[in-house]
This record gives sequence, C-alpha cells and structure tokens, in this order.
Amino acid sequence: MSETPVAVLFDIDGTLISTGGAGAEAWRRAFTDLHGIPANIEDVTEAGMPDQMVVTVTFRHVIGRVPEPREIAALMAKYLEHLPETVTESTGYVVFPGVHELLSRLCDSGHLLGLTTGNIEAAAHIKIARAGLNRFFTFGGYGSDSPNRGELTRIAIQRAATILGAQPAASYVVGDTPRDIEAAHDAAAIAVGVATGHFTVDDLRSAGADYVLRTFADDPFPTAAQAHA
Repeated sequence: MSETPVAVLFDIDGTLISTGGAGAEAWRRAFTDLHGIPANIEDVTEAGMPDQMVVTVTFRHVIGRVPEPREIAALMAKYLEHLPETVTESTGYVVFPGVHELLSRLCDSGHLLGLTTGNIEAAAHIKIARAGLNRFFTFGGYGSDSPNRGELTRIAIQRAATILGAQPAASYVVGDTPRDIEAAHDAAAIAVGVATGHFTVDDLRSAGADYVLRTFADDPFPTAAQAHA
C-alpha cells in the first residue's frame, strides 16, 4: 500500500442507493406545510443538483420568485423533519448490488472513504442510515458546504487531507451523473462513473469519465485504484 492512503468519495442518490422517491416526497411535504403547494421537484430539477439549488429552482417554479435566505432555511428545516419518515416509509428504497461488498473491500485495503453529494449533510446521513452505510463514512463534502458540486468536492478532498495529515495519494470521485464527472474534474480528481442511475455507460463516457462501471457487482473497481492498495 502507498504511504498515503487513497481517498474514494461517493455520491449517494443513484450511486449507492435509491430512496425510491423519499427525498422528493419529503420536499413535497415541506412545500405543502409552508406554502400550501405540493411541489414535485422531479418536474423541475435535474439529477445531481445540490439541495440548495433544488430549493431555489423549485421555489421559483411554484412561487414565481427567487426565495429569500430565510425561506430556503425554513424549507430545509421542514424537509429534514419529513425525510426520516419518508425514507422509512419508502417501498422503493434499494441499496445497489455490490455496494456493501465494495465499501468493505476498500476499507479493508486501507482506503479513506468519504461522501461527495449535493445533499445537505444531515440529509445525506439520514438517507444512507437505512442501508447501514454510515459506518463507512466519517467525512465528506455536502450541499450544505456549497451549492457548487466542484467546490463541495474540493472541500471533501481538503477534509481527507486534514484527516490523513497529507494530501491523499489519489482522489477518486464515484457518481452516476455527468454532474459528478464534471465535479471530479473540477476538483482535479479521477472520475469514476457508475451506470446505476438514469445515465448509461455511454452517457458517462461522453461526459468524460476516466472509468465507467455498469454496476459495482458486475465490474471491478478501477485497476488503477487497486494499484494503490
């Protein structure tokens, strides 16, 4: 193993798990509670959008103006009130094949695992708690750190360096959308696309992924990463 461990940073939704619409339902309830409108974020947002952008875009669509900071904060708080219940209730919640095995193997190899996600930090951990995945992740970059995916990915890598006391030997970002690929490259990280979400292998290749996996169960994690083990 190299002297300094490798950091492997994972997106959540569409990469590790699908909540089966639990997030969208929590947002619908939040908008209903505060504005009397059962907003459907899936009508107006794109996969991979940070939560702050989700709130802003949805608010502009259903209310017709840009939200004030206090309104964003209030919706975030309501969303977090509803999310544990909607995640628990979701009949479509799934952990993608091979996730537990991959995370265990990477940990056993001495890699440092983190999250890089547009979810605000509390929401990220609520979503993966049902899958028992929080034990793998002690740090990350979150939508609560920045509305910009590249910036929050850089923050995650900086936190990895703080934990390690040095820059990681390499940083991998694993995600299912072109936004994840773009964020990885913005942060000078190696982009690993996985076609477990709405985008195909070809879509992720076209987006510039350095490696593309069909699923974690079907394809080995990049051999270049294993060389650091």
